[in-house]
Amino acid sequence: MAKTSLLSNILKQLSLIKWQILAGPFLILIILSMMVLPLAPFILDLLFTFNISISIVILLVSMFTVHTLEFTAFPIVLLFSTLLRLALNIASTRVILLYGHIGSYSAGNVIQAFGHFLVGGNFAIGIVVFVILVIINFMVITKGAGRIAEVGARFTLDGMPGKQMAIDADLNAGLIGEKEAKKRRLEIAQEADFYGSMDGASKFVRGDAIAGILIMAVNIIGGLIVGIFQHNMLFSEAAKVYTILTIGDGLVAQIPALVISTASGVIVTRVSTEQNVSEQMISQLFYNPRVVLLSGIVLGILGLVPGMPNIIFLLFTSLLFLLSWLLYKRPEPLRAFSLSNKQDDRVSSYDNVRDATWNDVQLEDSIGIELGHQLISMVQSKSENNLLNNIRSVRKECAKKIGFLPPLIHIRNNIYLPHDTYRILIKGIEVGRGVVQLNKFLAIDTNNTLDVLPEKETIDPTFGFKAFWIDYSLLNHAKNKGYNVVQDYTIIPTHLNKIILDNASKLFGRQEAQQLLDYVGKYFPKLIEDLVPNIISLTVFHKVIQNLLLEHVPISDMQTILEALIINSPSHKNDVEILTSLVRISLQKLIIQKIFKDSEIKVMRLGNKLESILLQTLNSESNNAKNNVLEPGLYQYFLQELKKNIDNQISLRNQAVLLVNHKLRMYLSKMLLKIFPNLIILSNLELEENDKKIHVISVLGS
Repeated sequence: MAKTSLLSNILKQLSLIKWQILAGPFLILIILSMMVLPLAPFILDLLFTFNISISIVILLVSMFTVHTLEFTAFPIVLLFSTLLRLALNIASTRVILLYGHIGSYSAGNVIQAFGHFLVGGNFAIGIVVFVILVIINFMVITKGAGRIAEVGARFTLDGMPGKQMAIDADLNAGLIGEKEAKKRRLEIAQEADFYGSMDGASKFVRGDAIAGILIMAVNIIGGLIVGIFQHNMLFSEAAKVYTILTIGDGLVAQIPALVISTASGVIVTRVSTEQNVSEQMISQLFYNPRVVLLSGIVLGILGLVPGMPNIIFLLFTSLLFLLSWLLYKRPEPLRAFSLSNKQDDRVSSYDNVRDATWNDVQLEDSIGIELGHQLISMVQSKSENNLLNNIRSVRKECAKKIGFLPPLIHIRNNIYLPHDTYRILIKGIEVGRGVVQLNKFLAIDTNNTLDVLPEKETIDPTFGFKAFWIDYSLLNHAKNKGYNVVQDYTIIPTHLNKIILDNASKLFGRQEAQQLLDYVGKYFPKLIEDLVPNIISLTVFHKVIQNLLLEHVPISDMQTILEALIINSPSHKNDVEILTSLVRISLQKLIIQKIFKDSEIKVMRLGNKLESILLQTLNSESNNAKNNVLEPGLYQYFLQELKKNIDNQISLRNQAVLLVNHKLRMYLSKMLLKIFPNLIILSNLELEENDKKIHVISVLGS
């Protein structure tokens, strides 16, 4: 039992050793030993078999590699395999020259098999086959792979600055994080190193092919000299024995060399996709049933020519017809296209379905766009006006207007949407939908008064105006009639821009509040240090900013906002509504400037009687007042009067602005903005420092 326990402990300790670390030095020692020490024929058989097996493994790994960087060790593997073959050539040459006079088995069974079985024991045929293999390896595969590696290295190095700039641009736009940027930079550097190494490593393979010819010539001449002058063999006998052994030695080395050269060619010629080489070839060669059908027809015509092997040609014609029919009948796979950072987990069969993990939980994006399959081309387009570039521009413009960086926008393919339809979602809820007809123009009647165009009428998805999708031929006609004509690629970005601005308060979450504080803290560190969390909590700050955004008040003047909160928070520490009102008073000039472009302020106001009733209701201790709900009759009357006056202002092309007592402003804002989202409610205190003339154009409830 004690011995068993001791043996178990020894095996456990050995299992902890990282044998991979010793693999490289151990292989180098073996190669050097083969060059210096004489080897028995049996050892040569083992090493030749190992050489063949490792070359097959290398070829299969290169075939199943999906991305080039998955096999970054290939250049060094190429070097080691070349050194191994050259060392085997030296070792086998030594054995052949020492013991070749004994017979064909003197250099081991592997060399004997390649020298006799593969070329029928005929050294003339063996020389021809060997030379052909060397020519194929040297002139075709190695030369082509070397050239591709050289060009690939050059283009990769030339493209590095542009790729680095693209990463920096994505990082600055907020599309990726610092961790992802570092990962991409590392991949670019590794790719450049790989192609540079492959450019040099291909020279090893080329030199190995040249060395094969020279070694064969040296072995034959050396064998003749040794056989004739040292072992007194006849010229014909020496030529047959040593030539057969040399050919066997050359073939057993050149076949693995050819396999590895092929692997080198596969690695450098492949184009990186989500498929390995075999999948690429099959999916792209045999995807179109019409191509396969036409190939079968051509082959069938050739098979009917007299003198041709008709049965074989017609057999392959039948196979191509069958394949074409199967391809035509196959169901189209339902695929989802995603441009977000989320990846789909795929399994090849139901037997391999993995257990559920937290990676299967899909959290809703703050804001996302879903596209019908026809609109995917807007994302994949390489033009400057592709959808991704336009969305980046929208985020930048919105950030300037509202004062914080909107969340990342994820774009996905939705196979259940009509092919030309898109929809915009905020936290999984659809807030906008529209249609885009590619390569057409949308003529929008912004006045809803223009003549009808000779196309099917539609609705502008952004602002709801009457519109028409027109061809280029009607472009000038529509402009002359007064239509506002926009291109197809502007529809989604324009719609997205409006939705972000209209829903800024929903997009400004607690995380965005902390990010805003962190950013502002770089410029006003003392203000941030004094305010959060010493005076108010992050929650209160978040709610105040949300209230401002809800009424479309820009928050870009953060210095004024922070100072107003620092001054007023000690008296109203947790009263978000009062703090919001006081911040608005501090921002009054900015608010007035944003609303009124002219020198005159045109407003609606409440009649004295209606205002008095509302103040009494607000000061009441009843449950209705606490819930900000008016008496039903008064509420309906108030809404009717307000709607009539708002419609009147819109018809006069005026901004609908309601001026109220400061005490009523927040109360009415919470009650009315859900019904009239475009209504602006100002308090009398927000116009105190105003220099413009106030003009009351209507009175409600007078």
